[in-house]
Amino acid sequence: MIKPVWLLMLGCLLFSGATQAASKVEIDLYVQEALADLYKQSPAARELASRAKGMLVFPSVYKAGFWVGGEYGEGALRIGGANVRYYNIASASLGLQLGAQKKSQVILFMTDSSLKKFRNSEGWKAGVDGSVAIASFGAGGDIDTNTAQQPIIGFIFSNKGLMYNLTIEGSKITPMAR
Repeated sequence: MIKPVWLLMLGCLLFSGATQAASKVEIDLYVQEALADLYKQSPAARELASRAKGMLVFPSVYKAGFWVGGEYGEGALRIGGANVRYYNIASASLGLQLGAQKKSQVILFMTDSSLKKFRNSEGWKAGVDGSVAIASFGAGGDIDTNTAQQPIIGFIFSNKGLMYNLTIEGSKITPMAR
């Protein structure tokens, strides 16, 4: 059985890099690295991204919980291959949970209307302001055809840690000054 002290130490290690807000240059670099990692895992993700009207990339989202949980990450909205605005993602939860993890998230806005609704909000909540279809990778990195036709598609990848949760629902995404 894993002792709480080990989970606390793991959480500290995972969150040690997240305690300071990243600069614009750092976020830009991390966004590029996260996209390269996603495209390496799934060529289909690259093809979908090329058709997206915009993409929101969170290279590192840190999550930890011991009955009460929370997550936080910083990233950028990319349109036409350039980062146009910076955002953070955060959520809190209460319930049976134990562990810590670090993951990468990419949200593709496939339609002009879904991107416009996101950009016009000052605090967009996944699952409330827009439903995000989570893409899962099949053999060879293929993506389910039904998922690929949704207006907003999410990818969660590069999971590290002992808490495993493939969801974006309930996360609030807010613009940051950078």
